[in-house]
Amino acid sequence: MRYQVPQFIEVEDKIFGPLTLKQFVYLAGGGGLCLTFFTLLPLYLTIPLSIPVVAFALALAFYRYNGRPLLVAIEHAFWYLVGYKLYLWKPRRPDEASGVGAPTKASGQPATLVVPKLSESRLKDLAWSLNIKDRATMGIIE
Repeated sequence: MRYQVPQFIEVEDKIFGPLTLKQFVYLAGGGGLCLTFFTLLPLYLTIPLSIPVVAFALALAFYRYNGRPLLVAIEHAFWYLVGYKLYLWKPRRPDEASGVGAPTKASGQPATLVVPKLSESRLKDLAWSLNIKDRATMGIIE
């Protein structure tokens, strides 16, 4: 017995004409706020307040940033601003009083840092050995 597998499950259904439910809610909310401005405020205040509301409602409904809805980008920006930021590296200045700081030679000059060079074959060998060790720790291979 054959079953039909649903296709295009990531595409939202168009419920209100050419609009999805989310788009309709964003536009209806912006329109309702503009209607509230129009009924409660004089016209010279309504128009300047309504323009950003309409622009934001249109952006929420139709604008996509990096292939994602604008609301996702706003959420990520909010959590970035509110969230804890961990800085893993900051350069240190030499502190002569405590002797902590950049390494120095016996002559008092800063020591040079020697970085080993990896050839492409050595890098592939290293990556392969790390992959094998990682798989062994997970119990995939013995």
